[in-house]
Amino acid sequence: MSANANVLQGTDAITSSKRESPLLCETAHQATNRWNPEDFAREQILSLVRRVFFANSDRPAQQVVFSGVERNRSVADICEEVARILAQQTVGHVAVVKAGLGTAEETCIRVSSLKPTSIKSRSTRIGLNLWRIPSAAPGEFNHETGAGLHWLRFLEQLRNEFKFVVIDGPAAGTSSEAALLGQLTDGLILVLDARSTRRATAQKAKEALDAAKCRILGTMLIERSFPIPEQIYRRL
Repeated sequence: MSANANVLQGTDAITSSKRESPLLCETAHQATNRWNPEDFAREQILSLVRRVFFANSDRPAQQVVFSGVERNRSVADICEEVARILAQQTVGHVAVVKAGLGTAEETCIRVSSLKPTSIKSRSTRIGLNLWRIPSAAPGEFNHETGAGLHWLRFLEQLRNEFKFVVIDGPAAGTSSEAALLGQLTDGLILVLDARSTRRATAQKAKEALDAAKCRILGTMLIERSFPIPEQIYRRL
């Protein structure tokens, strides 16, 4: 990984109660006599939030894309959890956005039709300072159709209304959509699935992002297998 990715290389988000490092599990058990994997996962995400959004750097991140490698790897839950924890760490307004075409249950906001003050009014407030923005897409993600310009305007409006924006981006390994958003935002975090992401596939996705001059802020490992049998794990 690049130097930027190495900053977060040790920050892994664990989404299952059975998936933790044995060493970390043993350490936590000795310290508290009660292992709580959900608390551990939250601490990992909290560490990521502080390193990415509150780091002392020349380029502070305010709009960040989270992107899986495989097309079938959803990062929606991860983005929402990151946004919730981020909102707890700041008094500024935070938004979590789905980048792509909406489902039948979602209200799709077309970037080209947005008015300067319409984003919050079309969004769902899910916390004191947290909003969930419906799926937003200008159509095809390519410069020929002007998608880059549309997204640039949309992101500018988001920046005017929200202090921080967490974007649920498309898969980095299967399309150029993630690279486009990575170029237009403050950077991208690549989400790797320990169960399915192949090293060669992840490397290819990273090379494509690098070629597009996308700023990779780091990597996030999820679904890491826990090698201890469940019967023993439950006793920890």
